[in-house]
Amino acid sequence: VQLVESGGGLVQPGGSLRLSCAASGFTFSSYVMKWYRQAPGKERELVAAIRGAGGSTNYADFVKGRFTISSDNAKITVYLQMNSLKPEDTAVYYCKADHLLSRRAYWGQGTQVTVSS
Repeated sequence: VQLVESGGGLVQPGGSLRLSCAASGFTFSSYVMKWYRQAPGKERELVAAIRGAGGSTNYADFVKGRFTISSDNAKITVYLQMNSLKPEDTAVYYCKADHLLSRRAYWGQGTQVTVSS
């Protein structure tokens, strides 16, 4: 099982980035795919979630209206489109796969997002 994030980087406030999480080694539709983030000195927090096969989504209040989570079943990839980025969005962003019916879960290695002028 492997989750590989990409797409992080340095962006100015108000800018956009799209993160990708390429999954392999498990049945995509059996998992809820999530994006978390962790800023220095802070707890890891849930940003957004989507059923692995697409469908229902959930967002943390602090990203509603700015971030969009989506999935591509053919590519077995989950995306996080981040618009109107703020300095407080600076964090390492992690992809996580949570099995729907068990406690099985997998994490990616994280990708750094830095919002700064």
